[in-house]
Amino acid sequence: MKRRLLFTLALAAPLAAAGAEAPYDEHADARAQVAALQKEAGAARLPVLLVFGANWCGDCKVLDMAFKQGAAAPLIAQHFKVLKINVGRFDRNVDLAEHYGVPLKKGIPAVAILSPEGKVVYTTKAGELADARNMGERAIYDFFARAAAGQNGR
Repeated sequence: MKRRLLFTLALAAPLAAAGAEAPYDEHADARAQVAALQKEAGAARLPVLLVFGANWCGDCKVLDMAFKQGAAAPLIAQHFKVLKINVGRFDRNVDLAEHYGVPLKKGIPAVAILSPEGKVVYTTKAGELADARNMGERAIYDFFARAAAGQNGR
């Protein structure tokens, strides 16, 4: 419990100090971004990791920091092309999440993994990452390690 709290504080502190750069582009054309990243991923033969979240969401910010500086950061960078998609107050890009089979009502952040060819190969179905603040660095790493391993077995 104490380690989780320290992990959360360690990830959250840079957000406060840096003026909390928004991880989700609130003005982006998410469909165009997905299409562009899918082309890039196809050429690189890497799966696409779509992360649905919002700038007001503390768990989304913790997951974003884990992608940048946690133990999962090098794993994510090596195994995925990542796109963060803003869902606002569940009033933006909800149709896109539904298109990929991501049930946002189970909580955010939520993810979909697409093969390099654009086929959905995994989605969070039960809010698996919606409690990122309490998961701890190891659990976040383990989640994405399993996801990456699943992609290697395609």
